[in-house]
Amino acid sequence: MKIIFMGTPDFAKESLEAIYNAGHEILAVVTNPDKPKGRGMKMIASPVKEFALEKNLKIYQPLKVRNNQEFINEMKELKPDLLCVVAYGKILPKELLDISKFGAINVHGSLLPKYRGAAPIQWAVLNGDKKTGITTMFMDEGMDTGDMILKEETEIGADETTGELWKRLSKIGAKLLVQTIEKINKVDNKENKTLEQIKQAVGAEKQGKDFSTAPMLNKEMAKIDWKKTSEQIKNLVRGLNPIMGAYCLLENKKIKLWKVRTAQKEELEQKFPEMKEYESRMKKVEAGTILFADNKKGLFVKTVDGILEILEIQGENAKKMDAKSFLNGNNIHAGEIFE
Repeated sequence: MKIIFMGTPDFAKESLEAIYNAGHEILAVVTNPDKPKGRGMKMIASPVKEFALEKNLKIYQPLKVRNNQEFINEMKELKPDLLCVVAYGKILPKELLDISKFGAINVHGSLLPKYRGAAPIQWAVLNGDKKTGITTMFMDEGMDTGDMILKEETEIGADETTGELWKRLSKIGAKLLVQTIEKINKVDNKENKTLEQIKQAVGAEKQGKDFSTAPMLNKEMAKIDWKKTSEQIKNLVRGLNPIMGAYCLLENKKIKLWKVRTAQKEELEQKFPEMKEYESRMKKVEAGTILFADNKKGLFVKTVDGILEILEIQGENAKKMDAKSFLNGNNIHAGEIFE
């Protein structure tokens, strides 16, 4: 099929590579403009653009697509069979969605209608979901409200981070996109079927009204509330890894936590015999209190309902490292409190 592909991050690059390798003709690749990054503010191309450059594909990087008639007209002139959109990052106008013979399809990182919105993968981890998946759908003007084509479900690991799940889902999404295009390609369109007839031919399903949303993340949500349960704090930490990192304060310095795990009482009693003596006082200890800080045995913090072991941590203006290495270079003691 003749395809215009729109996408930006590595998640989208997997899909672009998959349809390229499947032999489809990529008429154009549309991606976000290069962005400055790092101390030198060097302009960095998106992963999608990097792949397009490697394969000598035609690239467009409009600052905006809404109210950009020149860009929309250029896309119309290409006469695509299909518009494929994967994590592009902009809401598309109806005029652009309607330029293709078979409509516009999207790869979405959730099992719709759950988690419509900008951050479905992140919110699945933040909420401690046990499963998620990929949905391909025909796009309409709404936010992820289009008719669904294919779905694939996957379990979320108990300690899996957003970054780890993101990589897995990007591969599932790429595979499902190829399958979706194959399904659409089998539709006999000699009689110029309407989009509704095409949807019916591929067996697309309408979404139910029982949906949830996945809004963009904000920096305010990254601060750890030690009055939350161990599981809630753990989900926050893994949900914000590697996007921004959950953080707390120690002596007014920002400390980011990148990996934690729930510590069991029996395990701690073996590592720290004095643990048994602490048990009677544990209920009186404030949540966020460092219980043990040992550069050979680890870093353990009291929560409202248990104890968390800090596995990966980052001090202010420092690199992330494992907790034992962090304790080697930082003077932290039991009894101090993470705020």
